[in-house]
Formats: sequence, structure tokens, C-alpha cells
Amino acid sequence: MVCPIWRIQLRSSIVTDIDYEIDTRGLLCPEPLMLVRNRIREMASGETIRIEATDPSTKRDFTNFCRFMGHQLVNCSESGDIFEYVIEKG
Repeated sequence: MVCPIWRIQLRSSIVTDIDYEIDTRGLLCPEPLMLVRNRIREMASGETIRIEATDPSTKRDFTNFCRFMGHQLVNCSESGDIFEYVIEKG
């Protein structure tokens, strides 16, 4: 499936096993990315994290973060002003 917002290939549109969750709503760049980066450092390969954000720059930040660090952006969605991401650690 291709996420129309970011035009990247997603592994699955349905994610059921989430290992961690972070709520970054209300935070602005670079705080959401830094919180996610610090949490992912502590995760094992293959574990997943779900993030909720309101900062539109997270679309770019999380896409680039996954690409550069070898993680998988499993799911991305937007509902109103809330962005939701699921990342699997590579």
C-alpha cells in the first residue's frame, strides 16, 4: 500500500501489535522526533512504536528518520489535525 500523503511504500495498512506508544500532540519540532529517537534506541529490532502528533513537520521528520536509520514506517494516517505513525525498528 502507498501512503498518499508521503508517497512511500508501506508494509501493511493494519497494525495490531504495538509495543510502545508516544503522545507528542502539542509538541513542535524537534521535540517529537527526539522523543521517538530516544525511545527507539531502547527498543529491540522488530518492535513497533505508535506515535500521535500534531506538528505537520513530523510527516517529513519521521519519513526521513526511518529512511536514514533503516527503520520501517509501517503505517501513517491523518485525522483532522492528528497525525498517527507506526514505526518498526530495523
